[in-house]
Amino acid sequence: MTRNQRRVSSPRAVNIADLRRIAQRRLPRAVFDYVDGGAEGEITLRENCRAFEEVVFRPRNAMAIPSCDLRATVLGSELSMPVLLAPVGFTRILHPQGEPGAACAASRVGVGYVLSTISGYSLEDVASASAGPRWYQLYLVGGRDAAETAIERAWRAGFTVLAITIDTGTFGNRERDTRSGAGVLVGHNMLAKIRYLPQLLARPSWLAGFVIDGGMLKLPNVIVPHRGPMPLYETHQALSRSVVTWEDLRWLRKSWPGAIVVKGVLTGDDARRSLDEGAAGVVVSNHGGRQLDGVSATLRALPEVVEAVKGRGEVLMDGGIRRGGDIAKALCLGARAVLVGRAYAYGLGAAGEAGVYRALEILRADLERTLKLLGCASIGELNRSYVDVPASWRMSAC
Repeated sequence: MTRNQRRVSSPRAVNIADLRRIAQRRLPRAVFDYVDGGAEGEITLRENCRAFEEVVFRPRNAMAIPSCDLRATVLGSELSMPVLLAPVGFTRILHPQGEPGAACAASRVGVGYVLSTISGYSLEDVASASAGPRWYQLYLVGGRDAAETAIERAWRAGFTVLAITIDTGTFGNRERDTRSGAGVLVGHNMLAKIRYLPQLLARPSWLAGFVIDGGMLKLPNVIVPHRGPMPLYETHQALSRSVVTWEDLRWLRKSWPGAIVVKGVLTGDDARRSLDEGAAGVVVSNHGGRQLDGVSATLRALPEVVEAVKGRGEVLMDGGIRRGGDIAKALCLGARAVLVGRAYAYGLGAAGEAGVYRALEILRADLERTLKLLGCASIGELNRSYVDVPASWRMSAC
């Protein structure tokens, strides 16, 4: 067992905030801010978490609940609890184990894993590391030809669901990244990197891992015709030119043989349109507060989307989930399952696969304890009656 593994398993890592602190100590500022920060004033980033504080539990006491059934079925996949690891771009920069390490931890726990297009490892490498449910999240960086190649590879590698992200009409203004040098770190201008060398040297364990790993900064799942893998530094501009439209969704529906979910939905109108275009479900998401600042917290948007879907598809959500109680609140308001991003990324940054596994252990224990204290024997029993929501929220679903 490595020192990092021992540290994450110790009593100090009792919640996700502890993993965040460990990751902050291990990672250079530019890398930590990349995963921790949001767009502009980070209003939406903060509101995603604060919204959970506004929802109050209504427990059923004097109930003996010796055990809880946390299992869930999401788009045909059986999960040990209603959780998937959200797509987080290029997690290889957090730890050399990167995407395969996270996927392996998810498989060990029995939850799903969603691989980002902006990945440091190939689809095939991730598939070989995981025996669990695997989804592929698609950006159109590299154009339709590159996307068609990627989704064909994904299907052959056993990815069963295609997640289409629709909230990247341009790249969010992530001011923390600009200040800390995240863009420079992954860029090709070596001279510009000199300014940020002290913060890298201050984190020798991370730097050693990054150098030994080869400083891998290409995207093996974005194969540009006649060029090969896209360099990571090109993704900023490529994303700004590759917004997914409803026309693209119709084309992808014909090209992908499995289920499609649309990620980045915040209104009932977009939810209905997604289903009309052939999606099997939607993910209520604001990109973790990293795109348009000032939009609704996802928990607040969830009831409107659930009402609009009316059971025609599955509704998932992400954004701000740091505890098992947060998962329970999302389920009470109608989510089938949740995607967690930063919560597991902190674990990966802290200790690789072991850190991701610890993050999932924490969330599972939290969720089971919450259900017992609510007097609820299974997640299938959770509903709106177990929570109070502020009157200021639009609760058209109730």
